[in-house]
Amino acid sequence: MIEIIFWTMFAIVFYTYLGYGILVYFLTKGKRKPDFKLNHPENTSLTVVHLIAAYNEQDYIEEKITNSLNLDYPTDQYQVWVVTDGSTDKTPDIVRDYPNVTHFHEDARKGKIHAVNRVMPHINADIVVFSDANTHINKVAIKNMIQHFHNEKVGVVAGEKRIHIDEKDEASSAGEGLYWKYESFLKQKDYALYSTVGAAGELFAIRTSLFEEVSEDMLIEDFYLSMSIAAKGFVIAYEPDAYAVEHSSASVKEESKRKIRIAAGGLQATWRLKHLFNVFRYKWLSFQFVSHRVLRWTLAPLFLPFILILNGILASTSSGLYVGLFGLQLLFYLLALIGWVLQFIKTKIKVFFIPFYFVFMNIAVYLGFVRLMRGKQSVLWARAERKTT
Repeated sequence: MIEIIFWTMFAIVFYTYLGYGILVYFLTKGKRKPDFKLNHPENTSLTVVHLIAAYNEQDYIEEKITNSLNLDYPTDQYQVWVVTDGSTDKTPDIVRDYPNVTHFHEDARKGKIHAVNRVMPHINADIVVFSDANTHINKVAIKNMIQHFHNEKVGVVAGEKRIHIDEKDEASSAGEGLYWKYESFLKQKDYALYSTVGAAGELFAIRTSLFEEVSEDMLIEDFYLSMSIAAKGFVIAYEPDAYAVEHSSASVKEESKRKIRIAAGGLQATWRLKHLFNVFRYKWLSFQFVSHRVLRWTLAPLFLPFILILNGILASTSSGLYVGLFGLQLLFYLLALIGWVLQFIKTKIKVFFIPFYFVFMNIAVYLGFVRLMRGKQSVLWARAERKTT
């Protein structure tokens, strides 16, 4: 019985972090979604509002606005809107200096989704592009995203998130970069199979007509909004040639703010999107949602300590395979521990980065669950500091 439980848990964890990636790779081998950028004439007839929600972003907002205003899209079809609700620094004053930017501001701080909800009814453009205030977007991002809306089944287009990593950086920074590279691979394969599973707030676009107000206690509103649109029968396209670049978190402490919030939000979103478990209705979307997201936020982190304990029991009563597996597990966690000890040392040695970030990410799920259950995870903006050089 112990062996059955051990191998069941092991299989689920392996599938969650590696197996699904391998499976979706082979399922999509030789299969690609139609490339609307190549197969259709360039379409810039759709009107676009680029909406940026910014809270206390005085260090980034000027560069962000300059970047946004210089993106390659016809100026008569494209507008930049900024909402700065709750900001107590110079962010609102900086935005007001740009007469060609539509600005919204309220002194009250009620969270990002409240700000988005109150601004969206004023938008009558065909497409809304969302991006974070501390990201830099490539020049042709808007054009590349808009082309996907040639396909009437596409309701959302997710851009790619890229992390700027210095040649030498802390373990958390390098781990964050490697994680997002793997995520980008999975997103491309997800879209080739059927649909990308959610969009990250760093950069994504939606058909304005599909927007519905998101509950203002939602922690990861970008994921929930995009998946809610997918649940209506639309596809979330993925465009790797539309990307948002941001610096890695300034420290492990700052990165933990994000990870705990995302974990709490992931658990919350899993519950509120539980209707997507109905595989008979949602088919491939259900399979992708559970495989790519739900298992990461639920069973996989829960099983990890039990796998180690059960492996130790099996190794103590047998030899060979179980002893070897137990040794590999101990080595993996030892490397993670070394990575934690050396987290502030800038080094080219990346052997510790993956184990450290993996463990760090899963601990965040436990902490996120506790915060969610205790009602301690605020919906208000709590921006993590990012490196600036």
